[in-house]
Amino acid sequence: MSASQISRTDVDPRSLRRADFPVLRPQQTRWSDDDVYGHVNNVVHYLMFDTLVNAWLIEASGIDIRRLPAVGLVVETSCRYFAELRFPETVTGGLAVEKVGTSSVVYRLALFGQHDEGPAALGRFVHVYVDQTTRRPVPVPEPIRVALAKLV
Repeated sequence: MSASQISRTDVDPRSLRRADFPVLRPQQTRWSDDDVYGHVNNVVHYLMFDTLVNAWLIEASGIDIRRLPAVGLVVETSCRYFAELRFPETVTGGLAVEKVGTSSVVYRLALFGQHDEGPAALGRFVHVYVDQTTRRPVPVPEPIRVALAKLV
């Protein structure tokens, strides 16, 4: 499935697999990730998504993204939950790019449990790049655009 197919609304998100995401990164759950209900709390899914995106951006661009004159702010997020994750489990995070605009990037994200084929959670992040000082939108920085081109 291509990135354009991943973003289509007629695709059942439960049918997505690891192979549908060009970037896969393992993340270990922690003891403190489980909540009183015995599964990874929903806020941890967002932490995993954020870690996935930013770790990949640093690795793929070869720069410390915190030192760029523009910063990518998350202006929209969503997550659909399909299965529970639990400690101790190694979760595979999947990353794809749906769209790169002038000043924004839309990411499709997934979390796969250690023993499951389908995603436990499917997320979406929208980054808008803004000037570090003025906080006004600016074009996606060139090193980030070059890194993103590897996923489009």
